Amino acid sequence: MQFDVMRFPSYAFDPTTGVATFDYLLDGPSPLRFTETITFPVPAGREVPETFQRVLDLLHVVAGVSYFKVGAPPRVVTPKPFPQQVTDYLTAVYTEGMAEYAYRNQLPHVLELTVQTPGVIPAAVPAEVQGGRPLSAVGGGKDSIVTLEILRAAGLDPVPFSVNPNPVIENVNAASGLPALAARRKLDPELFALNKAGALNGHIPVTAINSLIAVATAVWHGLGPVVMSNERSASDPNLIWNGHEVNHQWSKGVVAEGLLRDAVAAYTGLVDPYFSLLRTLSELHIAQLFAGYTAYDDVVTSCNQAFKLHDPTTRWCGDCPKCRFVFLAMAPHMPRARLTRIFGSDLFADEAQTPGFLELLGVDAHKPFECVGEAEECLVALALLPDDAPVLVALRAAVPDSAWADASHSNVFTPGGPHHIPPAYYKLLTEATA
Repeated sequence: MQFDVMRFPSYAFDPTTGVATFDYLLDGPSPLRFTETITFPVPAGREVPETFQRVLDLLHVVAGVSYFKVGAPPRVVTPKPFPQQVTDYLTAVYTEGMAEYAYRNQLPHVLELTVQTPGVIPAAVPAEVQGGRPLSAVGGGKDSIVTLEILRAAGLDPVPFSVNPNPVIENVNAASGLPALAARRKLDPELFALNKAGALNGHIPVTAINSLIAVATAVWHGLGPVVMSNERSASDPNLIWNGHEVNHQWSKGVVAEGLLRDAVAAYTGLVDPYFSLLRTLSELHIAQLFAGYTAYDDVVTSCNQAFKLHDPTTRWCGDCPKCRFVFLAMAPHMPRARLTRIFGSDLFADEAQTPGFLELLGVDAHKPFECVGEAEECLVALALLPDDAPVLVALRAAVPDSAWADASHSNVFTPGGPHHIPPAYYKLLTEATA
């Protein structure tokens, strides 16, 4: 399918139902039209502020990546002018955020796109600080649980939030005991029909979409800021292709976070609307913190494959990069019996898992296209595990001496790196990790 340009004809919002409908057009000889629906939780007795509508302007364009990927047209043209910071962010979403898609489909032109706007407007004057109860994004995994508990311990009364919560997320929210908010996102069914017919497909920066849904929800409900749980390894690319970093987790990385913050601030005037509390921590450090929260052992999961099974009793598939990584990250911080109970099996006892663990350690291949930590973290975790489980024995034998030299325990467990955490929240994190 050949298309010349992607356009965003219109969107509508009904405050009585919370339903926003976004229209998209892939224009060309045989144009395709799509409509997506996002339903926001409706607050009682609150008017819709202008800031909310402005966040929807941004969301309209960002959510379009789901339809862009059908044909990857060479031009993307927004429906209205924006400040330069917004254009920079949108261009990054459609290039860096789609880099894995471009790599897998061999579409190098995607990485060279510049999102076009009908003009440039001045940035908004910083005006509004979101100083209410934090809206804490919950995905069901260890990271968002740690954030929720740090915020709760500080007396900030966080509000759990998710988009399209599945039973796993609902069970985590129930275990927290905190009343949660949720939004619903419904893709145009035509997209699935096209995918079945062989249209171009691939990974999109879904965190960018869900983040703006969260910001809009916080604005309408008088909450904020939106607090994410993305760690520093999310910024680590999987590989370099055609001179560009390809990062499966780009929209969770620190650069994407900064661009989103700048775009929202420039277009709405909101100050510190969005940040990741765990940005300076490694995955291994977060796993250590999670080990202190036993109330979630029967509900936590980070397995994307299990989410796809639509079986609320299956939380871990036990045979994917994410399962292997989280098992390895948690193992040094809790008894093997507790870890096996959480996962439903002992992955270190199954020698068939060894090749997958070697990928995580950076021995046999590039970092898997999954939300997993850095090879250094995996090596440090392995070094902290002294027992003779079959997989651990095989891994120690396969790791070259040169790789061990690159694994620093102090690097992994010392917070650091760029972040956007406001000072008051950074103090909470420092106290939690002391």
